[in-house]
Amino acid sequence: MNRRGSLTFGLILILLGGWFLTLQFVPSVGEWFESVVDWPFWIIGPGLIFLFAALVSTVTDLAIPGSIMIGIGLILMYQNETGDWASWSYAWALIISFVGIGIFLSFALRGKFRKAFSEASSPFLTGLVMFLIFGSIFRAAYGQSPFLGEYWPVLLIALGLWMLVRPFFRKSKKSATKVTVTASIDKDEELAPWEQELEAAFEDADDEEAEAEAS
Repeated sequence: MNRRGSLTFGLILILLGGWFLTLQFVPSVGEWFESVVDWPFWIIGPGLIFLFAALVSTVTDLAIPGSIMIGIGLILMYQNETGDWASWSYAWALIISFVGIGIFLSFALRGKFRKAFSEASSPFLTGLVMFLIFGSIFRAAYGQSPFLGEYWPVLLIALGLWMLVRPFFRKSKKSATKVTVTASIDKDEELAPWEQELEAAFEDADDEEAEAEAS
């Protein structure tokens, strides 16, 4: 941990310690706080602290647990207000989306916006689709209206199609990378040592892929 990150954590720990000491020796402060906010804020609050630490320090990965805690706190706040505790049977899927949000913030705080979108899109969309699918199934079982009404099975079809075509996109991307690298090598010229190692690595990768497909 660098100097800035150490200073940030030190300040956060001092503030937390001072807050809890205040609650112990001045109970009226705790009573006032409970009258202002509901109990789920005790989960949202630490998440906000993690996000603050990720923002002011270079430890941007703290945005991931911060996003998870804030997301879970918001779900609990909704359930506490509405009494819809049965929604936990499918709301848990949103935790995967919260991970995606945390990954996005982690890379975005470092200025890597393209990496943020590429790495965060998969968990975010996976969690969202699972939430809609399980939500539709359980809501129908509870006698409630499913998400998307009678057309909710379309979500299953869309997810199945994505699972079918996704491997082809990955394979074509690998092939394009290999062609780009090998095309720059002149076959009539003698290969440098690093070029020989690179070509051998591609051949080993092809052999492993062929063995995996055969098995």
